[in-house]
Amino acid sequence: MTLRHGPAVREAVNGLAERGIPTVTLISDISNTRRIAYIGLDNRAAGRTAGDLVARFIGPRPAKVAMIAGSRSYRAHEEREMGSLHLFEEMFPAIKVIGLREGHDDEGRNYRQTKILLGQYPDRASTNIGGGSEGIANALKEARCENQVVLVGHGLTPETRALLMDGTMDAVITQNPQNAMLSCVAIFANLRVGRPPLLGIEPPRSELILRENLP
Repeated sequence: MTLRHGPAVREAVNGLAERGIPTVTLISDISNTRRIAYIGLDNRAAGRTAGDLVARFIGPRPAKVAMIAGSRSYRAHEEREMGSLHLFEEMFPAIKVIGLREGHDDEGRNYRQTKILLGQYPDRASTNIGGGSEGIANALKEARCENQVVLVGHGLTPETRALLMDGTMDAVITQNPQNAMLSCVAIFANLRVGRPPLLGIEPPRSELILRENLP
């Protein structure tokens, strides 16, 4: 399930701040709140990286790209989408974005969205997504086009690892979740003794995972 960054969430974070309870946002930031810190990637840069990878895998030819996010009200996915769109507009005008869909990180929904897109564009679409990769992969395999469609996603999981191994997925952009959690612990340790919350905290780094460099 994808958390929507609506007014209720913002008010909850601000309400905690009023009570002196610090909040750290993880993976996706929440704008206009009194959170103490954000631990996560620059998601706009991650989106530009995903777009660049898709374009490079496609090569110098016109192509169609579909993007399926968890939720466009989820800031991390919105920023990734904007990053990819701007990258295509700036550097790869031959790439046409044919669909911006929501799958709510649900395997079944992503499967259905991909089936619809493949039916509408039988000349094949290259697909760049935020999450729920296995549903998209199942639709590609069913259509027997997994070797023709470029699939780039975010977040290394057991499912995306398996898709990289069998060649259905081309690349994954991820961060180290253990380091992110340790950074959260360090932030609260800093606050406990009166230090600045981000003292000694290194910004998370994105990692590009291909089949050949799987950790």
